Amino acid sequence: MKSNIFKISAVAMLLISTMGCQKGDLLPNPNVANENSTIPASLLLNHITWSFYKGGGFVDKVANAVEEDPFGQVMRWNQFTTSSNAYYRGANAYAFSNTATTYDIIRYVSKMESQAAAQFNSSATIYAALGKFFRAYSFIWLTQRVGDIPMTEAGNTDIFQPKFDSQHDVYKNSLQLLEDANNIMSTLVTPLNSSTAVGGDIFGLTYLQWQKVINAYKLRVLISLSKRADDNADLNIKTQFAAIIGNPTKYPILSGNTDNLTFKFNATVNKYIYNPDETYNLFGNVSKTYLNITTANKDPRTFIVATPAPAQLTAGKTVADFSAYVGSDIALTQAGLAANDALGMYSYVNFKRYYASFAGPESLILVGYPEMCFNIAEAINRGWLTGSASTWYNNGINASLSFYGVVNGQSYAVGNREGLTLGTVVLNTSDFLNNANVVYKGDNADGLKQILEQKYVAFWQNSGWEAFYNWRRTGVPAFSNNGPGINPSQKIPVRWQYPIDEQNNNNANYKAAVASQYGGNDDVNQLMWLLK
Repeated sequence: MKSNIFKISAVAMLLISTMGCQKGDLLPNPNVANENSTIPASLLLNHITWSFYKGGGFVDKVANAVEEDPFGQVMRWNQFTTSSNAYYRGANAYAFSNTATTYDIIRYVSKMESQAAAQFNSSATIYAALGKFFRAYSFIWLTQRVGDIPMTEAGNTDIFQPKFDSQHDVYKNSLQLLEDANNIMSTLVTPLNSSTAVGGDIFGLTYLQWQKVINAYKLRVLISLSKRADDNADLNIKTQFAAIIGNPTKYPILSGNTDNLTFKFNATVNKYIYNPDETYNLFGNVSKTYLNITTANKDPRTFIVATPAPAQLTAGKTVADFSAYVGSDIALTQAGLAANDALGMYSYVNFKRYYASFAGPESLILVGYPEMCFNIAEAINRGWLTGSASTWYNNGINASLSFYGVVNGQSYAVGNREGLTLGTVVLNTSDFLNNANVVYKGDNADGLKQILEQKYVAFWQNSGWEAFYNWRRTGVPAFSNNGPGINPSQKIPVRWQYPIDEQNNNNANYKAAVASQYGGNDDVNQLMWLLK
């Protein structure tokens, strides 16, 4: 039997042509599906971009994988929030086991590429470029979860058990896919179509904006390889990063929040996850990992996301007092968190903001400008290229403040779980930006820590797993990483186990990959090449 990772058969391709998708059927008339049917590439992209949003990319629904919507399980594992009630709010424990898969997205990408070539009689179309981007994203999505994966032989219907490529080679080939995607986009983006939306794209980006997203994502991938930047010369990690920043004509990058790859909620079809009809499903508490940073820095985003701990208000503190905002510790047991929560010890999410409307307070970022700014600042801090890390660091902070609607001098209402206003605060960005903890300390270890912490704060409820992956790579910010609430081992895992289907259908290659990487033990605490 063929491996299920990235295996695409002719039968599967035909099945795709008759399947329904989230935003519309793949064929105008599914009753007349046949091998010669031409499915508009835009309909296939419609499904791909929808799948990209659900879970931050490539969640296999049949695997019961966690979706990465705002305030979902992954945001607890990013340590933005914690749950004190498993029934209503979900569990906290890092229960990593067998990973989800990329089956659906890869099948659709392959179909989109072939259909676009037939539809436009060209291999250099917007759909071909985006296909390379989504392929690279899917390979990286999986390899950063498990390690070595099938790539070069994946999708070859003549190979029943595709061999595993090393993680090094997966990254090398994926970076080339992103380079190829940008090169195709360079031939497509013209003054006439640079503002044209791409047909079938639920995000509504233009040709030029998609090119910017591809390059910003490549910067994310390159910075994620920081541990391997000095011992893998063939990857040219530093050189590739510097080449993008040094040639904005060839490699346009995001220029502001308007270029963000975001999912926009609305009051009719795609309602915000929490809204006036969902107040029974309360968010739980804001984590101390987040609040320890924002309160120490007197960051006005504290008031945007959180309410004061009830016990602190009872003790006489005001909503404007940063010390009244107390985060909960995911390392505690859920019973312990519940007991403390009953005593009013912890801050909640700002209910007045997050339950206020069906469209939500902001869109959901998947690849965004604030993160890109911090990635560039980090690269400069590490000496990968010349430039002002301070400028990019401050650009990232200001872009994040703007994204969450923070305006200096603004009067802002903080509300409790009943939707009542607890009080108002005046948001002060000037004092925050001039705080000694926030002013950039230079291209040194202290400056790097500032960059990474501010990137973490900007990831609040967006960008899927990126906050976790950045912590896993750098150790910043200081996650709660020891205690009975983490899991029975009291240790945050650093990887997932391989998919069950891969173990069942490609067992010999699976065992060889586990043996070469992890001494034969497909264990969640083993370090992959990316992290060594």
